Amino acid sequence: MLSLWVIIACGALSLVYGIWAFQSVMAQPAGNARMQEIAGFVREGAQAYLRRQYITIAGVGIIIFALVAYFLSIPSAIGFLIGAVLSGLAGFIGMNMSVRANVRTAQAAMNSLGQGLEVAFKAGAVTGLLVAGLALLGVAVYYYVLTGPMQLSFADPKQAREIIDSLVALGFGASLISIFARLGGGIFTKGADVGGDLVGKVEAGIPEDDPRNPATIADNVGDNVGDCAGMAADLFETYAVTVVATMVLAAILFAGTPVLSNVLLYPLGIGAACIVTSIVGTFFVKLGANQSIMGALYKGFIASAVLSVAGLAVATHFLIGWNSIGTIGGHDVTGTALFACGIVGLVVTGLIVWITEYYTGIGYRPVRQISQASVTGHGTNVIQGLAVSLEATALPTIVIVAGIIATYTLAGLFGTAIAVTTMLGLAGMVVALDAFGPVTDNAGGIAEMAGLPKEVRKSTDALDAVGNTTKAVTKGYAIGSAGLGALVLFAAYTSDLAYFSSNSAQYPYFAGVQPNFSLANPFVVVGLLLGGLIPYLFGGIAMTAVGKAASAIVEEVRRQFREKPGIMQGTDKPDYGKAVDLLTRAAIKEMLVPSLLPVLSPIVIYFLVLWITGSKSDAFAAVGAMLLGVIVTGLFVAISMTAGGGAWDNAKKSFEDGFIDANGTKHLKGSEAHKASVTGDTVGDPYKDTAGPAVNPAIKITNIVALLLLAILAHH
Repeated sequence: MLSLWVIIACGALSLVYGIWAFQSVMAQPAGNARMQEIAGFVREGAQAYLRRQYITIAGVGIIIFALVAYFLSIPSAIGFLIGAVLSGLAGFIGMNMSVRANVRTAQAAMNSLGQGLEVAFKAGAVTGLLVAGLALLGVAVYYYVLTGPMQLSFADPKQAREIIDSLVALGFGASLISIFARLGGGIFTKGADVGGDLVGKVEAGIPEDDPRNPATIADNVGDNVGDCAGMAADLFETYAVTVVATMVLAAILFAGTPVLSNVLLYPLGIGAACIVTSIVGTFFVKLGANQSIMGALYKGFIASAVLSVAGLAVATHFLIGWNSIGTIGGHDVTGTALFACGIVGLVVTGLIVWITEYYTGIGYRPVRQISQASVTGHGTNVIQGLAVSLEATALPTIVIVAGIIATYTLAGLFGTAIAVTTMLGLAGMVVALDAFGPVTDNAGGIAEMAGLPKEVRKSTDALDAVGNTTKAVTKGYAIGSAGLGALVLFAAYTSDLAYFSSNSAQYPYFAGVQPNFSLANPFVVVGLLLGGLIPYLFGGIAMTAVGKAASAIVEEVRRQFREKPGIMQGTDKPDYGKAVDLLTRAAIKEMLVPSLLPVLSPIVIYFLVLWITGSKSDAFAAVGAMLLGVIVTGLFVAISMTAGGGAWDNAKKSFEDGFIDANGTKHLKGSEAHKASVTGDTVGDPYKDTAGPAVNPAIKITNIVALLLLAILAHH
């Protein structure tokens, strides 16, 4: 009981920190009247988009709430509501902080690079710590409400199942909001970015963030609703779903043992400890004498990771101890082994962050190869960018494979789950690094549109270039943790299925069910193929949606240039609101169909195979195989798209300070090589900011719907 209260107190501490950091950012000067006017346009556009998006999602959510209440239970429906509301709240808070911090970062950059960094990072830390805190509080408080003040021993299996189902429903609510926010925000931001670049930079020859471009405000709005609100909802969902999946595994694997109650609290305890270490880590972010922005951010990340080792040790010591807690699947699980699994999770996180930076950072081989390929034209740029995107899948996959083998050897499937939970424990710091990106991007846009001195733009450009890398790093982290988290969900699915089958007296629907997951079973192969298809089909629909939105923006910007020739001379003002409204309608319309694809797939496949064969065993086997197919191809598609897109983006940026090619020739902004790099970035934008990141929640929502399907069938 005391342990749970300590966990809740740590979650509350993150909210206290968030409020303090928010007030600290808001106390900074907001610049001159012109800067505030531009920031006001961005803030109004972002709020209008998010309001319309959430109204649309609410309509879908109400229907699903009623279905969950009818097919499962009222507590499960309430869990779904809690997950959905908190995920939406995480995105809303992230967006609101970003649109207020952007102008203050631009103003701070007028004083020094260090001050600009401090304001932008502190704004990101508000989002990061609130995402982690709200996710932890959502799961911990609802767990307390479900189990009651006496902390049930889970002696009653039926009651235990209801509690677990309600927590799974909470994860489903978070996942549903996340996929809508990720996809809708991604369509909006990349429609604006691609469309604005094609007409502004390529056709009209005006700089990025030029106030004469009617899509400029929409582009800045998109940074906030996509990279900030979307990522906040995404990692909130990953955090909540991973913790819940680990608790589900614990409830199944340790059922009837005296350590069950504490093992259930263990993932929550890890999250609580890591929140404290992440808060401490934020104070390590300081610009050093070498003026390295990335170095300053890494100080905070490394401090959080190192301190998390101590936090993990504290959680392990007080909740489960260091000795054996049971034999699971032939593994003698000890507290020491689980602690080692947590360390593996931290190492995997560090390696994925480093690998992602290598593939997307300006100074490294992959980006330089794309820049070099731009010298010979548009086609060679695109070819090399695709090559980098494919190559970038290798090292993260090897790291994840090594992590799975190490943790499974140490403590079986539960060890892997603990490793992923520890990875997600650092979500507060990682989201802070991500939210730093859109704040600095917007700050640069405001500096350009407000006509601030070149020295200021130089500082904001330096911050923005690092922000590009931190956004890519965060996406790599989110995808890596999602892949491992989905593996935990798959393990929960197979364990749940085995539990219901072996207790068919209590769950009659599962009488005689014995799924055969052998590849000799044709329906397993069918499930693998259909599951493998989902990320590709989902990504294709998302890319098409960006293309449609960008085409609409291209036509709109051309129309305004044609009908208002004074825009280019600076004697007439562009209609920014028209572009924002057009994109809002396009994003909301285009996000619905692909978002429902991973939600409905497990249900459709189950009942389709059941109808064809009449065998529940084959139907369950097909769904299980489908989940594995989604995880495998989803991981590759997401890593490839996000790393490749990030590399294309920074290859374009390498020309802004002048890229020196293999022959020693310098290519500047506006050169033919730079124009080729803009083409590559145009391809990479929907890769890295729409389709790739949205595959991440799609992987998990497919798995969590399969878990809910089992629960619904068990109830009827």
